[in-house]
Amino acid sequence: MVKKKLSNPTDAELAILRVVWKLGKASVRQVQERLESERGTGYTTTLKLMQIMLKKGLLRRDASQHAHVYEAAVTQIRTQRQIVGQVLEQVFEGSAQQLVMQALSSRKSSPAELAEIRQLLDKLERDHQ
Repeated sequence: MVKKKLSNPTDAELAILRVVWKLGKASVRQVQERLESERGTGYTTTLKLMQIMLKKGLLRRDASQHAHVYEAAVTQIRTQRQIVGQVLEQVFEGSAQQLVMQALSSRKSSPAELAEIRQLLDKLERDHQ
């Protein structure tokens, strides 16, 4: 099965996806209520964005109930990998080293995050031997 390449979500679409990923399934009202405080997004705007996202293949809708319920049609990991891949090529000319160096130097990482990164690097190194 060939995976369809989706366009990267806009910032507003990504905010909606984060809510839907967190809730699993959500009505427009549930999404709008969570976005209202952080983005000041109104119901009509949220509805229109979610309709656009449905057409773009970012969301699926269950219309069997009175209030349409949406769920993500793309996984959070797939979306993250797609966006990182695009940034890697466009900004860092394909250099994973430069991307990681900038990511790690842009903000302080917790000891737990650094330990997890070390474990991943150790695993990648073992896998490449």
